[in-house]
Amino acid sequence: MLVFMGVIACYLVVALALPLYAILSKSFKNNDGEFVGLANYLEYFNTPSLTYSIQNSLTISIITTLISVTIAFTLAYGLSRSCMRLKGLFKIIALVPILVPSLLPGIALVYLFGRQGLIKELLFGHDIYGPIGIVISEVFFTLPHALIIIMTALSIADARLYEAAQSLNAGKVKTFFTVTLPGARYGLISAGFVVFTLTITDFGAPKVIGGDFNVLATDIYKQVIGQQNFEMGAVVSLILLLPAGVAFTVDRIMQRKQVALLSARAVAYEPKPSTSFDWIMFSWATIVSIFILTILGTCQYAALIKFYPYDLTLSLKNYQFDLMDGGGWESFYNSLELACWTAVIGTVLVFLGAYMVEKGKGFHLGRSLFQFLAMLPMAVPGLVLGLAYIFFFNSPNNPLNFLYHTMAILVISTVTHFYTVAHLTAVTALKQMDPEFESVASSLKTPFYRTFTRITVPVCLPAILDISIYLFVNAMTTVSAVVFLYGPHTSLASVAVLNMDDAGDIAPAAAMGMMIFYTNASVRILHGLLSRGVLRKTQSWRSR
Repeated sequence: MLVFMGVIACYLVVALALPLYAILSKSFKNNDGEFVGLANYLEYFNTPSLTYSIQNSLTISIITTLISVTIAFTLAYGLSRSCMRLKGLFKIIALVPILVPSLLPGIALVYLFGRQGLIKELLFGHDIYGPIGIVISEVFFTLPHALIIIMTALSIADARLYEAAQSLNAGKVKTFFTVTLPGARYGLISAGFVVFTLTITDFGAPKVIGGDFNVLATDIYKQVIGQQNFEMGAVVSLILLLPAGVAFTVDRIMQRKQVALLSARAVAYEPKPSTSFDWIMFSWATIVSIFILTILGTCQYAALIKFYPYDLTLSLKNYQFDLMDGGGWESFYNSLELACWTAVIGTVLVFLGAYMVEKGKGFHLGRSLFQFLAMLPMAVPGLVLGLAYIFFFNSPNNPLNFLYHTMAILVISTVTHFYTVAHLTAVTALKQMDPEFESVASSLKTPFYRTFTRITVPVCLPAILDISIYLFVNAMTTVSAVVFLYGPHTSLASVAVLNMDDAGDIAPAAAMGMMIFYTNASVRILHGLLSRGVLRKTQSWRSR
């Protein structure tokens, strides 16, 4: 067992720790590879156009966090505390943004509010290119992430607390502030930090709709791709790493302070019908759904229009990707290949690693170090990871140099980038298993691999399937970690969206973005249907 944990730990060291060290080392060197100390940092902070990006990134992230968490909390409150109709439909619509790359809402906003936009008058003369467009795009992108966390927090409610408040003649407002909010506070804090981190590290939306409004993520891209200034790119990357790392650390500290809200005698909360409240929540859910469907519908409209705004006839011309700059249909097939390999290899690595940490015995220091390495990717922005891979894997002295610009390095970077959430999912599932399984198997001298394959895997199969679809969807939509790593024959669909947008082919970019959505939606539906059949056979014990 220790051998397996050692192998996976070595993977995390090579795929994460060493590249991060490489980017740190690069930030202290000049173009000739000579050590220059803090000279690059001094140059950065003495360049006003670059330092403004820090303020811009923080401002955008804070505003987005406040808006997104507020919308998500109100929607989650309606879904969990009201008896409104169509709850299932509203929840499905709210989770749709997870299936599309972060570049797509920016493209939709160009068609809606751009200089020739369909409803540009609604901005009252303001320009969509800049902070307004970035915030709207990021709210669309981060909303489902916040909703999932807050929904989970609100679902853990003890009805006895509400009965006690009612018996003490506490009004609905007072009950909300003394019972509901305190019970969901850790979920709100966690959602806030997740939204903040996703926003400050996102590259797609600012690149498409940001205009001249620079943020840290686009600065990295401009320094590396535009100016070939890798040393300054390393400096900006490490600066971007700081707020993301701080947000992640504070979030983990707050989660450790969380205490159990449900006791063994708890009574599940059941909302009571209230005509006025139910209609208010239904109206709010409808508004949020219209916002999401408008963004998605606009992209679909753009993908089917021949030449906006001069020729509005329907056509499939924009799906002729081989005639456009960006990688053609090959990039889409490459994304499918990447997603499949990431789902298979990533699921195996993640679950085996989580099993070693949670069910392994002895070697406490090694397991603790492994857990630290497993949590580290969450705090590393995708652009930072991608740039770190350039410095590490592209070094001529590195024996792993042959991986650069191959599908293998794209799989490695994607698995590493999304490792933490998948690891936490696996650990949570393994914690639900009684340790007596391993104790009994050990007393019977049963090899651990037999217990693992016959008991652990079948019991944890729902979590394993969730991990695989999580990795697949993110591999299809990711752009930040892979934008520096693809080669002439390994261009990806999400990168093609970026390249086509840069080339002015906005409608084909929207079409490729919708192809990513179609794929993810189809795979999720297929995954759900197959999972239902598999789980019916392997999880029948749960209903006994």
